[in-house]
Amino acid sequence: MIISPAWRDRRYAVLGLARSGAATVEALVSAGADVYAWDADETVRKAVIEYHPHGVTLADTATMNLTSFDGVVVSPGVPLNRHPIAAKARAAGVPIIGDIELFAEARAELPPHRVVGITGTNGKSTTTALIHHIVETAGIPARLGGNIGLPILGEDPLPEGGVYVLELSSYQLDLAFHLDCDVAVLLNVTPDHLDRYDGFEGYAAAKARIFTMQSPQHDAVIGIGDEASAAIARSLSARGEHLHKVAAGVCIDQSRWPSLQGPHNAQNALAAITACQALGIPEVAIDAGLESFRGLPHRMEQVGVVNGVAYVNDSKATNPDSAAPALAAFDHIHWILGGQAKADNLDACRPSFSHVRAAYTIGEAGMLFRDILQDAIPTTYAGTLTDAVDLAHAAAEPGDTVLLSPACASFDQFRDYEDRGDTFRRLVEALA
Repeated sequence: MIISPAWRDRRYAVLGLARSGAATVEALVSAGADVYAWDADETVRKAVIEYHPHGVTLADTATMNLTSFDGVVVSPGVPLNRHPIAAKARAAGVPIIGDIELFAEARAELPPHRVVGITGTNGKSTTTALIHHIVETAGIPARLGGNIGLPILGEDPLPEGGVYVLELSSYQLDLAFHLDCDVAVLLNVTPDHLDRYDGFEGYAAAKARIFTMQSPQHDAVIGIGDEASAAIARSLSARGEHLHKVAAGVCIDQSRWPSLQGPHNAQNALAAITACQALGIPEVAIDAGLESFRGLPHRMEQVGVVNGVAYVNDSKATNPDSAAPALAAFDHIHWILGGQAKADNLDACRPSFSHVRAAYTIGEAGMLFRDILQDAIPTTYAGTLTDAVDLAHAAAEPGDTVLLSPACASFDQFRDYEDRGDTFRRLVEALA
């Protein structure tokens, strides 16, 4: 566990007690802080108080007086633009922070180390996992955390010379103020999560915070394939040799990287290579890491081949921009899409419609997406994932790919995108 002696005798309110919240409570209690915790889920509250019967007070932040607190630690899932905790904390003059800010505070007490932070609308999980894999391939101790893997405060501290590799969502960056990444990576910025921000400009500014917190002598790696990211890169031009731009469309040989196919993974790989070069990792280790990387579950993950048809789980594609790379990476696709829509169009996917033989729509957005697609692609409203898999299985021929790349959130029919992907895997296994 990562803790800081600076937290001793401080008073914190923790709102949201899922994975990162529970780890935050444990770290603060272990450091000697006075912790008040709350979650809307009574079962989650009971689990926390049973684990820390003497170190935590359960108290609803909606009714608490926050004036004597040193900080309110909120889950990234708490919408600060509309949750009453934001106004209440501001009125009390109490900072609203997240576990990443607590990690930043604890760094001074950790053995000497470096931090790589990765953000972007799409590709950040793959790039984060790839950088972590390359660092470990080079024989350097590493920890994976942030928006991927285990909560960072729940991890054991690295020995001297280690590298913490953190995937950082815009929500996590909103709650951090002193995270000075030795290498900060921005892959891209396209419209997403606009319900949480004052327009696209507010969302882009949240992504840019990874650099505003960073010392100018540290390395910034920016993909410049979209205008928002290119503008952020221009704003950092004074960094000179510490600014590394990754251009879209650069031709590289991906044939030796089985889990890094498609144009989007070319950019992910280039960003990871650049970040690892900034860490001083030898080229031979970088090459070995690229070749041995096995990818992420639910991201262009082949889960089976049945009668010559490949079945690919891309459930992590929760918006059209995130689904587009998978459509570009395969041919002869039977596309399963739909769920809880984040956009009312599929424009980002349109350049690869020619790769799609048939589409099967599901969930809340199923009828909308059927109407959008039916003039360009033979499209069937399937309703459920089970029916979509059955229809695609019946229609697909050897050499085709059945692709679950929903371009939507999952919450209309599934617990989360992982549950959706796991369900797809089970359905495919049942076909064999």
